[in-house]
Amino acid sequence: MTEHIAYVRVAAGVVIAGLLGMGCERGTTTTAPVSGALHNHSALAAASPIGGAGNALLKELHAAVGRFHSTTQAEKAGYAEDPFCVEVPGLGGMGHHWANTALVDPVFDALNPEVVLYAPDKNGNMKLVAVEYIVINTGQTAPTFDGQPFDVGGTPVPVAHWSLHVWVHEENPSGIFTPFNPAISCTP
Repeated sequence: MTEHIAYVRVAAGVVIAGLLGMGCERGTTTTAPVSGALHNHSALAAASPIGGAGNALLKELHAAVGRFHSTTQAEKAGYAEDPFCVEVPGLGGMGHHWANTALVDPVFDALNPEVVLYAPDKNGNMKLVAVEYIVINTGQTAPTFDGQPFDVGGTPVPVAHWSLHVWVHEENPSGIFTPFNPAISCTP
């Protein structure tokens, strides 16, 4: 995207804002501008694919969240489904954000992401594609994922925070840490 601002439904915001006292009800449509302010694209870098010579932390994350290929397992682990799918023409999609709000805190735990992302496959079934971290900023050192800096802000969480998408179960042609994936669509 260049100069114009596109609006998307911010799925994780509905769940997270409601639990952080913002008064959003589940199922409410929330919109937010998608621009340089939403994600710091200059801080993003591509990494090698998980199956390649990539780093050990990516491989550990891939294994740790593998159980969430089943949305039933995600629910059992405390992740709540959001019915909205995030997609922006020209950028691609993020998919459906399932947030575990109990994990949204000032602690970065690489093997326990705050959000798991699903996208519909060709049959309309939900397929695990990525994770997203949300770390509340209380003045601590900014987190990194094995050296990859997090974005400042980037989610509708109403307090200062960092976020980072990691495409561990779906290749992202734009880079493993880029928020939007041109290969992801909200329609099967």
